[in-house]
Amino acid sequence: MTAKAPARKQQRRRNPENTKRDILNAARLEFCEHGLGGARVDRIALRAAANKRLLYHYLGNKEDLYAAVLLDAYREIREGESALHLEALAPDEAMRRLVRFTFDHFHANPWFIRLLATENILRGQFVRQIAEIPRMHSPIVQQIATLLKAGEAAGQFRPGVDPVHLYISIAGLSYFYFSNIHTLSAIFAVPLTDPAEVAARRDHVEAVILGFLRA
Repeated sequence: MTAKAPARKQQRRRNPENTKRDILNAARLEFCEHGLGGARVDRIALRAAANKRLLYHYLGNKEDLYAAVLLDAYREIREGESALHLEALAPDEAMRRLVRFTFDHFHANPWFIRLLATENILRGQFVRQIAEIPRMHSPIVQQIATLLKAGEAAGQFRPGVDPVHLYISIAGLSYFYFSNIHTLSAIFAVPLTDPAEVAARRDHVEAVILGFLRA
């Protein structure tokens, strides 16, 4: 272990971006497990195999680090949406693909649900302070608005659908399932974590959204 430590430090100096990524990943886990108040910089540094000096140098104090984790989380989902290339698809297929991606993102990233819960407990305090986040959301809202107009013009979608409310519905139908999956499983005696149940829910969310648009 000790023989590898100097090499690790040299690698850190040569790869600051890798170090920052390790710190962000470690901080993501820490904030999701303990919230902002319970998170500890010492544990984040230990998880990232980085000393606190590097952590403060690259990303600032605990609040700065939390804001960086939030920004990174939103950037990740926005980049995933951008990679769908919705503009190249027919309106109904584009909406179907967006619904599936959103559902799958929450399924594959349960940490994102916990992070959102932490920020909502804080009443969106940090999201409001990060100027990049509203700018990140503008493209997906505009894409949805464009798809709604195209779908309406083609006779596929109902008129007058608000793109922001539609996105909230898409996200909400997916988010609630995973954020409450354990209590709902117990209440209804249904193993909602089972892959078959998850797949059925995914189909249900898709049918609800597309059914609403076609009404």
